[in-house]
Amino acid sequence: MQKISTCLWFDGQAGEAAEFYTSTFANASMGQPTPGPDGTVIMVGFEIGGREFMALNGRPGLGFTEAISLVVNCENQDEVDRYWDALVDGGEEGRCGWLKDKFGVSWQIIPTAMPEFLNGQDEAGSRRAMEAMMTMGKLDLAVLKKAYDGD
Repeated sequence: MQKISTCLWFDGQAGEAAEFYTSTFANASMGQPTPGPDGTVIMVGFEIGGREFMALNGRPGLGFTEAISLVVNCENQDEVDRYWDALVDGGEEGRCGWLKDKFGVSWQIIPTAMPEFLNGQDEAGSRRAMEAMMTMGKLDLAVLKKAYDGD
């Protein structure tokens, strides 16, 4: 068990959310749901990529904000596309790689190559890549590289 894990507070959708997240990510599993007094799921643990989470049906009306987000580091554009498309389905696109899923949880879908574009040795290239990123919803590695290279 991790010393610190993340509890996500849902409004009656904890079981559905845990099932969605564990079906979206490889190397994921869901624990045994804990039923509430009415027999519906009140809490369930799940794991994604070795990180533990708990989905809890808490007090209604609190919701999620962008102040907390989950970051998915993607090795290539195929991963960016796959996770973006799965998580934004029924949710809401944001800017610069951010989205909200259908449960209101904020995610950042980020290519691992981002530091080479945004913090590269070519300051003008990094500025161009940042400007390009600011116009995007889902991040596009080819466009970011082209901006960095000045093409």
